[in-house]
Amino acid sequence: MHDAYEMLPILEKLPLQIEALAAYDEFLLVGTKQGHLLTYKVTSVTSSNSSNKFEVNLLRSNKSFAKKPVTQIAVVPELNILISLSDNIISVHDLMQENASHISTIGRTKGATLFCLDVRNQSTLTGEVQTMVRICVAVKRKLQLYYWKNRDFHELRGDLCVPDTPKAMVWCQESLCLGFKSEYTLLKISGDQHEIFPTGRNQEPLIALLQDNKLALGRDDQTLFLDSEAKPILKFPLPWSEVPVCLAHDPPYLIGVLPSIIEIRTIETRQLVQEFPLKNSAKAKLVSVSKRGHIYIATCCDVWTLLVVSPQLQIPMLLKQKQFELALKLAGMTNDKEEEKQQCVQYIQNLYAFDLFCNREFKESMDIFLELGTDPSHVIGLFPDLLPEYFRSTLEYPSALPELRGNDLENGLFALTEYLLQVRRLLVGDKYFPNIGIIQGSKTIRSKRQLHQIIDTTLLKCYLETNDALVASLLRLNDNHCHVEESERALKKSHKYSELIILYERKGLHKKALELLMRQARKPDSPLKGHERTIQYLQHLGAEHLELIFEFASWVLKESPENGLKIFTEDLPETEGLPRKEVLEYLTRTNPFVIVPYLEHIIHVWKEEQEVFHNKLIHYYQEKVGVLLKDYLRSLPEGQLPALAGSEPGELGEIRTKLLKFLETSTKYTVESFPSILLNYGLFDEAAVIMEKLGRHEEALAIYFHILQNPPKAEVYCIKNYSTDKPGSQDVFLLLLKMYLGVAKGGISTILSGSHFSSHTPQKPDIKAALNILNNHATKIDPLKALTVLPSSIYLSQLHKFFERILDEQLAKCHSAELMKSLLLAEHLQVQEQRIQCHSHKIVIGEFDICRVCQKRIGKSAFARFPDGVIVHYSCKVKYENVD
Repeated sequence: MHDAYEMLPILEKLPLQIEALAAYDEFLLVGTKQGHLLTYKVTSVTSSNSSNKFEVNLLRSNKSFAKKPVTQIAVVPELNILISLSDNIISVHDLMQENASHISTIGRTKGATLFCLDVRNQSTLTGEVQTMVRICVAVKRKLQLYYWKNRDFHELRGDLCVPDTPKAMVWCQESLCLGFKSEYTLLKISGDQHEIFPTGRNQEPLIALLQDNKLALGRDDQTLFLDSEAKPILKFPLPWSEVPVCLAHDPPYLIGVLPSIIEIRTIETRQLVQEFPLKNSAKAKLVSVSKRGHIYIATCCDVWTLLVVSPQLQIPMLLKQKQFELALKLAGMTNDKEEEKQQCVQYIQNLYAFDLFCNREFKESMDIFLELGTDPSHVIGLFPDLLPEYFRSTLEYPSALPELRGNDLENGLFALTEYLLQVRRLLVGDKYFPNIGIIQGSKTIRSKRQLHQIIDTTLLKCYLETNDALVASLLRLNDNHCHVEESERALKKSHKYSELIILYERKGLHKKALELLMRQARKPDSPLKGHERTIQYLQHLGAEHLELIFEFASWVLKESPENGLKIFTEDLPETEGLPRKEVLEYLTRTNPFVIVPYLEHIIHVWKEEQEVFHNKLIHYYQEKVGVLLKDYLRSLPEGQLPALAGSEPGELGEIRTKLLKFLETSTKYTVESFPSILLNYGLFDEAAVIMEKLGRHEEALAIYFHILQNPPKAEVYCIKNYSTDKPGSQDVFLLLLKMYLGVAKGGISTILSGSHFSSHTPQKPDIKAALNILNNHATKIDPLKALTVLPSSIYLSQLHKFFERILDEQLAKCHSAELMKSLLLAEHLQVQEQRIQCHSHKIVIGEFDICRVCQKRIGKSAFARFPDGVIVHYSCKVKYENVD
């Protein structure tokens, strides 16, 4: 307990018996059993020792106020009226007049036993404050409702019937809370009733109206709290040591006037704050609140005042007793400047949060720290091993920190994690920046960057202790501000090498990451064993780290060339953007066996078009095929012919197929540089493809016909390349004919000029095959040129079919030309007929001709004429067409 109020005597041993009490400002009104109304002025006087004293002066004593006891009085200072209940009737008096002169009496209230007021101050449209007063009067089993207007009370509505005579009642918004002998009832002004609960064994109802239209209802020695709809607002009732006589609410305290003692309690915590025993066995029966912190209490002959102790004096006592919630309420009620009041509230809340933390209520503590904006470094410092020791030693706290272990430490870290996540979100959104410490005046962090570092590094440590699966996700954040050295130390201590790689990567420490990967790759029990993580890391570095890629790709290429090549061929933007010439040179130096796969990937997958890469690939293909082909030919039994190009067994057939296909499809290699090289390697099919691209058909046919001795393939070549539009391509069949007749020497002599191929000799003339070429492809061979190369030994009868096809083709061409001529002539005649018909129509636009649509003269404007003879402006054509 602590001293919340000071109790001082105001009136002692009054010769009259007190029946009613009312107070406002500095005035105290006392109604007596003898019908007197006493008006006192109570003035505070400060003595030399700073204790409170009051000077009490009797201003008026109205002995003729009433003929019978004054059982109830109430004042409305705003309207300067006094309302009294005496002789079972309600009267209104003027406070400003001498002896409170009578204004009016509500005649219908004859027989009244109780009344209650509802006083409201409302702002009008002009900004003035208007006081509205309503009164409810209990007359036996009826309630009469009135409102004040023009210095008199008027009926608000018809009477309300109730089951019994009320013994206590208060207004609560648009309802009346009534206390009968046996129960409490909530009665709407509209007439609806709602039973609340019984009054208890004592059967004496007690009702008090609290702030915010809340109700306090007595049941024996307990008080229950309800809202304006009679619903409970607190789980447990407030207990008293005796059955209260009356209650007074002076926030944050509830004052219970008991027969022999006065108790001061808090509502939420139900804590006994202070008590005042009454002397001389006097029984208190009345209470009246003059203003906040000033309450009058009366027995039959004495009046005391409860004067609140200054909050500035109460708060230190409460903090010493760790009653933080009550201290906070008092701090908000001080008369200090708003800034000073806010500082005091923050100070108390920080102490409260610290106390909650010491009592292991971590979640509630963190919520308060977050709401206050307490420096997160001070909050983190409450836990062991989260801040560097040199930094933690500079922090100040109200008392010694608790030692956290086991479940307590784990629960605390969970609460801290949630707190830090919320602070982090606020910091990222620039909605939060803490500037206070737990101890007032202690040093706080001013750098936002440093604060980010502390929060993220602490989050990392919390995750390592509570949920290490979240460490990687934190480190992958783009706005991750983890301190490198502290985080590195924590991750190594926990053997979290995969997460350490992520930290290095996000901080741009790629060399450290790759060195760690290389060391861990060779440890059999490491989660980073092998080269996969190194490959993935290098794939994402990009061209700006090319030297680093070359440095750490070497060991992977040596241990696993196929997987190591993925560093340069993975379909990623970073990998595709690497400079390919430098990569090719590096692969040539490091591991030549991966050059061909690399060239194949960049050409076929990435569509590389630079000649240097196409030439390189052909060069590597031809070298490999040349070596394999020699071995293959040497391995053949004597007299056995080699397989067709590309169908050889094993690696030779596979690579040769790739070479042939690439030579046929690619258009980006240097064609002129390869024919002689291919011939020197004995790659005749490949050389023929190059000759075809160069348009050197005679040499290509010579290869197929003489060297490869494959006339059908030569004929297929002619069919493929014959064209009347390309120079040299219209005589390919004539060249083949000459080879069959043995009269074509130029192509074969050129190809066979090298001694390496001197064993290949031209075939003997084949007249029958030559005639087949003439007959099958007669339309593709110039007849005059063919006749000049045919030997004289051939009879004209053998050329009958050839000449027949030639003549048929010529006749077809003549017939087609005549038909086209006739069609063109017919078309010409039709056009002329249409022209003559159009010229036969004459349209004369006169001065008075107008447009049918806009009704304006056409004049020299462009116009349109419709089949029905209507003429309109050309611009009005569309409108006329849309007319129904």
